[in-house]
Amino acid sequence: MTNLTSILNQLEQERNRLRSQIESLDDAVSALNGTKNSGTDKSTISAAGRARIAAAQRARWTKTKGQKVIPIPSRKRTMSPAARRRIAAAQKARWAKWRKAKAA
Repeated sequence: MTNLTSILNQLEQERNRLRSQIESLDDAVSALNGTKNSGTDKSTISAAGRARIAAAQRARWTKTKGQKVIPIPSRKRTMSPAARRRIAAAQKARWAKWRKAKAA
């Protein structure tokens, strides 16, 4: 009986070893095919964004070290006049449509 249980244990160990090897081979094949999703989305950040992040980190370090904090330049988004005109025209068209539907 002990021979049979030891053989069974060895077979289970071998099966587990082969299963892990097959999984690693599947991972390698899918990585080469580019189909494996590693769980992280690779997104790029602009140079200006990296500079803002770096400036903020430098400011945090200087604050903790008790040195003079360098102000971080903030950016203000502005809309072009042409874009503002397009939005205004679209809104006027929406209101005209609404008024026409209400009158009918």
